[in-house]
Amino acid sequence: MIAAIVAFCVGVLFCLLLVRPAITVLKRLGWSQYVRADGPQTHLVKKGTPTKGGLVFGLGTVVAYGTAHLVTGEPVTVSALLVLLSMAGMGAVGFVDDYLKTHHQNSGGLPERAKILGQLLVIGALVPVVLWGSERAGRPLLSSHITFVGDVGWLDLARFGPVVAVVLALVWYAFLTVGTTNGVNIADGLDGLLTGCAIASLSAYALILFFQARNSCAGVLTAGCFETVDAHDLAVVTCALLGNLAGYLWWSCYPAQIFMGDTGSLGLGGFLVALAILSRTELLLPVIGVVYVMVASSVLLQRYYFRLTGGKRLFKMAPLHHHFELKGWSETTVTVRFWLISALGAVAAVAVFYATWLLRTGTGTL
Repeated sequence: MIAAIVAFCVGVLFCLLLVRPAITVLKRLGWSQYVRADGPQTHLVKKGTPTKGGLVFGLGTVVAYGTAHLVTGEPVTVSALLVLLSMAGMGAVGFVDDYLKTHHQNSGGLPERAKILGQLLVIGALVPVVLWGSERAGRPLLSSHITFVGDVGWLDLARFGPVVAVVLALVWYAFLTVGTTNGVNIADGLDGLLTGCAIASLSAYALILFFQARNSCAGVLTAGCFETVDAHDLAVVTCALLGNLAGYLWWSCYPAQIFMGDTGSLGLGGFLVALAILSRTELLLPVIGVVYVMVASSVLLQRYYFRLTGGKRLFKMAPLHHHFELKGWSETTVTVRFWLISALGAVAAVAVFYATWLLRTGTGTL
């Protein structure tokens, strides 16, 4: 617990103190936001705001996590390393996208297929780390099942043999990762919107991971114990990012002085999906990230409705937060209401997690 507190506090201070000088540096580099002309007209004033702020809280997460381990003397774990690598890898894809936008001063960036290919390459690069980490831990970091609150018995990917299991696992993790990272990315459309939603999501995961650490199967095998490897250290690295985002929100809330860019949003998506996979709560992620599901679904619905109806629109504009802006809601109203939805999703996920655990241990009833 001390490590988590240190990580959180260092993270808050890091962003509170260093985002201001980072804004100056980003402006000098010319890394400023390009605003779409076909978007809400109220966003045109945002043009010129420095972007790639994800570099700050990404670095801050590593610093906060490392400081916590220096203070406590606890060893760095492969599980936490995987989460950080997932964040860095997806953030690197986002950085390339951001660089192309700022360099050419248009909203093009990476083509959609190139962005997805980059995400898939990151997944492939992390596979050897997972295998090495499993050998070092003496037990698999990942489950052969698709997970909810632990393994879902009838969703065993290994039932058709090891070769098919590997193929199915790669397909599943690719789907989960690409869907999550792009959903989180799409949610980054208003000042502070994604930052506040991510704080809610990470808070839920911090609670879940601390509970898993207290009821780990690594100690005494009991009914309802959790197979999550290094759950406590996953909670520590989660608190490191949580603290950074709390400090970062000071600068990114309306009117934002800095944007995280795809560097930050894809990095956050990589972090969250890694937490879901390693904590074995994959099917719980859509509840924790309900806002990401909402905004990503709105884009897909808009796209296919437009094609099927020959040009009609289901929403005034997609993603969903822009639809409400065009309906007359102020930017802060949309942001705060989406924060509330995200917080409700986080609370609901923790409640479902705990209720499921009670049922599995036989201490609760339907």
